[in-house]
Amino acid sequence: MKLADGLRRHEDDGVVRCFWVTDEPLYRRYHDEEWGVPVYDDARLFEKLCLEGFQSGLSWWTILRKREAFRAAFCGFAIERVAGFGEKDVERLLGNADIVRHRAKIQAAIDNARAARELIRAEGSLAAYIWRFVPPASERPAAADASSLRGLAATAASTRLSGELKRRGFRFIGPTTAYAFMQAMGLVNDHIEGCPARAQVELRRRAQPVPAASACQTPG
Repeated sequence: MKLADGLRRHEDDGVVRCFWVTDEPLYRRYHDEEWGVPVYDDARLFEKLCLEGFQSGLSWWTILRKREAFRAAFCGFAIERVAGFGEKDVERLLGNADIVRHRAKIQAAIDNARAARELIRAEGSLAAYIWRFVPPASERPAAADASSLRGLAATAASTRLSGELKRRGFRFIGPTTAYAFMQAMGLVNDHIEGCPARAQVELRRRAQPVPAASACQTPG
């Protein structure tokens, strides 16, 4: 049977996946087990914000292959620990060939940790704040097909999220980066209709409560 546009069946395991998934086993696992699954843990949300910043100008595959090295270098992306990094840590990270050695991006990750720390003090948690930016149904495509989802790079919701994070001191988080973050962390489900992971993500979205009662409300 012919697959719908935007889907691909991987011949070696027979699994249907979204069009962007390569044959790399690590990339497949990321698609099957992580991408789009709701995340409510502050450290994981912070990690993804930082890694999206490091990805700027690069492919996600480049970052994904280095993710464990990033985790080791940035103390598991523990917000308080990264917020305490100083110039010696910057130099240490610049000397680490296992990560992306870009001074501005490294400094942005540290600045983002400090911004996240202040946001948590004000809002209670990073997760409770981030999840307020789930877009209303009126801002989502009518169909989860390839033609609707391929062209999505930035949205009204990601523009709002980007603007608010920048206002709070975050860096390397433009509307396009913010939307990639929203897709990966499960604020939206952009698996193509017919991809088995889409149904699994929907079940997880329904089963897991958001961090606060008002978290699904779009901020004014």
